[in-house]
Amino acid sequence: MSLTQLQTRAQLGIDAPEVRVEVHISNGLPAFTVVGLPETAVREARDRVRSAILNSGFEFPARRITVNLAPADLPKEGGRYDLPIALGILAASSQIKTSGLVNLLCFGELALSGACRKVNGLLPALIATKRAGQSAIIPQQNQPEAAMLSGLPIQLASSLANICRSLNGGDPLPLLDNSVVPQSANHALDLAEVHGQYLAKRALEIAAAGGHHMLMTGPPGTGKSMLAQRLNSILPPMNEDEALSSASIRSVCQQPVNPGNWLERPFQSPHHTVSGIALVGGGKTPRPGEISLAHNGVLFLDELAEFDRRSIEVLREPLETGRIHISRASGKAEFPAQFQLVAAMNPCPGGCDSIKSCDCSADQLRRYRNKLSVPLLDRIDIQIELGRLDYRHLVMQETDCGETSTLVRERVQRARQLQLVRQGYVNSRLNSRDLARFCSLQAGSKQVLELAIEKLRLTARSYHKLLKLARTIADISAEENILDTHVNEAISYRQQDRQRR
Repeated sequence: MSLTQLQTRAQLGIDAPEVRVEVHISNGLPAFTVVGLPETAVREARDRVRSAILNSGFEFPARRITVNLAPADLPKEGGRYDLPIALGILAASSQIKTSGLVNLLCFGELALSGACRKVNGLLPALIATKRAGQSAIIPQQNQPEAAMLSGLPIQLASSLANICRSLNGGDPLPLLDNSVVPQSANHALDLAEVHGQYLAKRALEIAAAGGHHMLMTGPPGTGKSMLAQRLNSILPPMNEDEALSSASIRSVCQQPVNPGNWLERPFQSPHHTVSGIALVGGGKTPRPGEISLAHNGVLFLDELAEFDRRSIEVLREPLETGRIHISRASGKAEFPAQFQLVAAMNPCPGGCDSIKSCDCSADQLRRYRNKLSVPLLDRIDIQIELGRLDYRHLVMQETDCGETSTLVRERVQRARQLQLVRQGYVNSRLNSRDLARFCSLQAGSKQVLELAIEKLRLTARSYHKLLKLARTIADISAEENILDTHVNEAISYRQQDRQRR
C-alpha cells in the first residue's frame, strides 16, 4: 500500500481555498474512485488521467486507487485537478520522485495524449499561492495572466511527460518570465473631442477626482454618452493590488486579460435589456456580474430609465457597500463591486429639451420618473442636466474644444493623492467618522447647507454626499478647508433633488 499527498487550490467565487489531493493505492480489484464532493468534470478526470498516464509512457496501476480531495465539504469543479491527481498516482506507484513536489502546487487539465491544457479562473489561485509563499506548476497556455504576478516562482508545463522527466532529474521545466512592464494607457478617446458642455466636463472631473457616482440628464445628442466614455481617460491608472483584484474577476469570468495594459481601469457598459442576475451576478453556481467586472473602474448605464426597475434597484446595496453577496441553494459567494456609476437619461420619454418644454402628458412623465426610485437617486452624488448645444458650439474648431484628457487627468491625480495621504482612500468612501474629521464647515457654509437641506428636504445620506462632494472640490483647488464656494458648487450638482421636491 502507498499514500501520496499533493497540494492545489479550488475556486470559490474569487477566493482560492487550498485543497489537498490524497492518493492511496492498495491491493484489491482494480478500481479508481474520486471522493471529496467532486462535480461531473472532476469525476470524469478518472478517464482523462488514465489515458494521459498511458500515453505519456507510464504504467497505470492495476490496483485499487482512491483519490480524496480534502476538505471533503468544499465543492470541487473543473479540470484543474487532473494534473495533481495524475502526479499523485505516479508518485504513489513509485514511478516519479516526490522530492520535487514539496511545497509545490499543481494546476492543469490533461488531454488524453498527456498534454496540459489551460485552466479557467486560475489567477485567484496564483495570488493565494504567492501570499502563502509557495510555488506552482501551471500549463503554458496560462502564461499571459500569470505574467502579471511578480515574485512568484512558476514553472510552465506543456505535457505530463515533461513534468515527470523534470521530477526524475531530467531537464527542468521553463520558468515564467513575469517581468512584463505594463504599458502606459493610450486612450483613443479624449475629453477635448466634446464640444461645449463645460459644466458637465467640470462635474466629470470632480466625479473622477473623488470617485463619485454621476447622473447626466439631457435631450438626445447633447454629449452624455461621449462624456461618460471619456471618464476613463481622466482617471489615474490602478495600483497593483487594484489591478490584481480586477484581473481575478475577469479570470473567473473567463475573459482575457492583457498583461500589457492591465493597470487600465475597466469600463463596463451593459445594454438596458440586461437582467438583474447579469448585472449583479448569480446563476446556479454564483458568478460575477457586470458590477463586479467594473470593480475599480466605471459602470456606465446609458438610457437609465429604460432599464427594468427591478434590475437597477439591485444596485442600491453595492453602491453603498462596494460588495455583492449572492446566496443560492448550491452555496454562497461574495464578490467585490467597488465601481463608479455613471448614468445617462433623457428628461422625458419623448426626448424633449427639458421638463419645462415637454409635450408629454403628466401620466407619461410620472411613469417615466417612477422608473427611478428616490433611494436609488439618493445614492448618486452628482446629478446634472445638460442642455442642447447652440450653433456656435457645433461649428467650433478642434483648437477651441477645451482641455485635453491629459491636463484634466493631472489635476485628478493631484486631488486623489491628497485624499490618499489624508485618509487612505477617495472621498466617496468617507464614513461618518471621517466626515467629522475631514469635512468640517465654516459658519457661513453651515448656514448655506442648512437652507439647502430645508428647501430640498435632503436625507441624511444626501447631506453626507454633499459634504463629500464639497471636500473633493476643495481638494481639486488644493484647499485645506472647505469654503463657501465649494459648498455652493456641491449643492448645484443636486439638480434632481430640485425636480423631485
